[in-house]
Amino acid sequence: MLKPETRYAINPATARTLDTDQLRDHFHVGDLFSEGEIRLVYSHYDRLILGSAVPAGGTLTLDSVASTGTATILERREMGVLNIGADGTIRVGGETHEVSNGEVLYIGKGAGPVEFGGAGRFYILSAPAHHSYPTRLIRQDDARRVEMGAGESANKRVILQFLHPEVCPSCQLSMGYTQFSEGSIWNTMPAHVHDRRMEAYLYFDLPEDGRVFHLMGEPSQTRHIVMANEEAVISPPWSIHAGAGTASYTFCWAMAGDNADFTDMDMIEMGDLR
Repeated sequence: MLKPETRYAINPATARTLDTDQLRDHFHVGDLFSEGEIRLVYSHYDRLILGSAVPAGGTLTLDSVASTGTATILERREMGVLNIGADGTIRVGGETHEVSNGEVLYIGKGAGPVEFGGAGRFYILSAPAHHSYPTRLIRQDDARRVEMGAGESANKRVILQFLHPEVCPSCQLSMGYTQFSEGSIWNTMPAHVHDRRMEAYLYFDLPEDGRVFHLMGEPSQTRHIVMANEEAVISPPWSIHAGAGTASYTFCWAMAGDNADFTDMDMIEMGDLR
């Protein structure tokens, strides 16, 4: 039985007192991708599980997870899996799906064990679910595409929405990724919060010596966490989530909570950030 690392929820007053190492202990997720392993982190923010599977040409099976208290991880959960590596396979419910780089497989509640194979680097997200939707492979051309920003403000980007009401139904898990044009480095600014749901980011396609300075915290009490390639960060519902990189990058965003409306955000005026 797989035993994920557990991250407990804390309130914003406590977060104000944390130093750099303590912030990272609570919110930063490093060493996420390891060849031949499945690694998971169980967050008490909306019970989101995030993790990875890197089969490295072999086979890895995700089935029973101690933190869920169920016979199999998907007994009362749904899952989204993004491949950020080479071609791989995911077998679930008796069907094998060929998943290429940049594609997302949605897996519905009750689908059973999940088997990963090939050369993929699979980023895994799972949230509690109340209904079973069909498993579906979503290719880049199927995603909802939203272009935003401009080069002069260093935030020209395209948002690809995969687990979105207009693309693929889900219970509460929303998921996609944002790609930046060359020379653009700022994400999610002006900042926002959404107290009705938490969010997690995975930063990838970042040069080995590149970094993203991820901004978090209450709007009046901002902090930063330095992120390297293929590292994730957990964002509480009360926290902003934004950042700037030393080079262009991609980040996968995922949300779990009460509202699946992507535009349900409480915007923060730039002058109110501290």
